[in-house]
Amino acid sequence: MLTKTAARALAVLRISTGFVFLWAFLDKTFGLGYSTPEARAWINGGSPTKGFLSNLDVGPFQGFFNSLAGTTFANWAFMLGLLGIGLALILGIGLRIAAGAAALMMAMMWLAEWPLAQQTNGGEPTGSTNPLVDYHIVYGLSAIVVALTYAGHTWGLGKWWARLPLVQKNRWLI
Repeated sequence: MLTKTAARALAVLRISTGFVFLWAFLDKTFGLGYSTPEARAWINGGSPTKGFLSNLDVGPFQGFFNSLAGTTFANWAFMLGLLGIGLALILGIGLRIAAGAAALMMAMMWLAEWPLAQQTNGGEPTGSTNPLVDYHIVYGLSAIVVALTYAGHTWGLGKWWARLPLVQKNRWLI
């Protein structure tokens, strides 16, 4: 059982985690100048995955992730994932699917960055600050926690969503 304060804290965690995903989508789509300059925005022909994935120089999966860089599949899967996860978390609906997708996306990004390594294949420092638990793990776990605690019911559309006939018949959609 949660107190009102705990439910509100979980709602803040849900909304702020959702905003991390939604902001990444918006910045990569429109080139807002934070991670993505306007010239490399998706709407201007840029690739949301090419810069990150093609510059990986570490870990046993480097070749696999390098091969995905800039592909249509990777770009669309990544961007739809960011948008879907972000909106679901902010709105408080479909949290189980969003949590699974967020955990998967963050696990793949963790594997791509391979924080276990202290040096790149070229001998440069990776900048990894923690080999096991970094922000990818924290974001994935945050999404799971808010889904398991029905955090969409506080300051979200979770209660309304859970009452929909489709969701009533398919509880995994909660």
